[in-house]
Amino acid sequence: MGLRSKRRSNQLANSKKHLDSLSDNSLMFQVKEGDLDKLGLLFERYKKMLFAFFYRINRDKDLSEDLVQNVFMRVLKYKHAFKGSGEFKTWLFHIARNVSHDHFRQNKKLGHKDDIMDWDERLTAQKEEEEVKLRDEQLQLLNTAIEKLSEEKRELISMSKLKGMKYKEIGEILDCSEGAVKVKVFRALKDLKSIYDETKLSYE
Repeated sequence: MGLRSKRRSNQLANSKKHLDSLSDNSLMFQVKEGDLDKLGLLFERYKKMLFAFFYRINRDKDLSEDLVQNVFMRVLKYKHAFKGSGEFKTWLFHIARNVSHDHFRQNKKLGHKDDIMDWDERLTAQKEEEEVKLRDEQLQLLNTAIEKLSEEKRELISMSKLKGMKYKEIGEILDCSEGAVKVKVFRALKDLKSIYDETKLSYE
């Protein structure tokens, strides 16, 4: 590698490190000022988390991917509304919830196209045939129970299981206290267990 090529390579590497080190808020402010390339960096940072959020609610891969795209379309549309008084992630998930709610309002009943085995594929692959069969039955019962929960409770369970989503952050998104979130999540999980037990009894 020539000196010029090596220097260029180092410059690109340093540039990437600099971009990676920029805070979400800093990137969003640049988007707000018209530097739309920075929106791509935010998309890369959050696309997997948003996909997981939507997928846990609707169990539809294609739909979840579309909703992620819709979130960033709204980020672009409402970039002027970003004030930076809180974390970008909190603002982003406010938008994600609105996108999800809008979709549910337009589609009263969503179909779940993906097999529930996708939820715990890594674990079932390690089990023997009988253990896999039992696990599959349990997961199917869980999926049936989750479908019977209200949208709000499904959303709470989804957010509480997302990596990095703490009760405090969820509280900021829902505009309530951390303690209130703990109570809401506890009640949602309690209802899920109750419905799961009832569903299990009906299959026995």
